Amino acid sequence: MTQDRLLSTGEAARAIGVERSTLARWARDGRVTPARRTVGGQYRWNLDDLERQVDELWQQRGEA
Repeated sequence: MTQDRLLSTGEAARAIGVERSTLARWARDGRVTPARRTVGGQYRWNLDDLERQVDELWQQRGEA
């Protein structure tokens, strides 16, 4: 699924099945990288890219 529209952290979190605070923490910790950050400091997410990053996170956890 191609997602051209950038999602807010809340929308992105719902789409991948985690709490908003979890996604924000992952971004702050550098585990995932948002597509951009607004002037006000809010994250914006490309869903396809976020799903790829989360898949990589789970794969890394499986190898640990």
